[in-house]
Amino acid sequence: MIKARLFITIILMGCSKLLFAQAWGGGADNKDLSFGFSFSYIQSSFKIIKQPYWRDAFFDSGLNQYATSKLTAISSKPMPGFAVGFLTRYRITDHLETRITPSLVFADRAVSYAYEQPEQDVTKPVQTTTVDFPLQLKLKSDRIGNFRAYLLGGLKYSGAIGSKKNDANTAPTELLLRNIKGYSSYEAGVGFDIYFEYFKLSPEIKLSNSFGNILLSENTPYANPISRLSLHTFTFSLHFE
Repeated sequence: MIKARLFITIILMGCSKLLFAQAWGGGADNKDLSFGFSFSYIQSSFKIIKQPYWRDAFFDSGLNQYATSKLTAISSKPMPGFAVGFLTRYRITDHLETRITPSLVFADRAVSYAYEQPEQDVTKPVQTTTVDFPLQLKLKSDRIGNFRAYLLGGLKYSGAIGSKKNDANTAPTELLLRNIKGYSSYEAGVGFDIYFEYFKLSPEIKLSNSFGNILLSENTPYANPISRLSLHTFTFSLHFE
């Protein structure tokens, strides 16, 4: 316990020294237009709206037989990913700026299906690489020493690249669950700017939710039980300017 208190005290002292040190920033806030880059950790999961008949077994008309037993549950757990991107910032006022952060996102998503016959249980990954184009407004507090907090919100368009296709000759239980190639999201977050001598670092937490239905409707055992899919994403980013 004593060691833990000592560790916390040292951290607080370090933060206090940085907070009241000489004003740094590398000139990032002195220009109307500036550029940077970012690294992000991502967790994605689906919000699932089921069809009224979602429990029904899937009937394969080609084989004239049932390909699965009845469903008992459909779920989606958060899956990790990462993104790298570039940042373009334009200052509107001292406390308001607009920001574009196009990013290349590598993130797996998955939907799990549980059946009356447990040996048929399966998790279907939705392997997608996307290019995201967020447009955000950033509302900043007054600067105190080398810190400044901010809120942000905006819209984002995501376009999938390299998505896989379902083969017509593939067995029904081997088919993929797929998303549409392009969709939009709204997002909001909080963060703070830390000013160093030659650059500015901005740790940031952000939540986003997609608009509409991103499920690609197909006659498969995995798409049929679902009425609507929306994507929920948690992002932790480090922006450098």
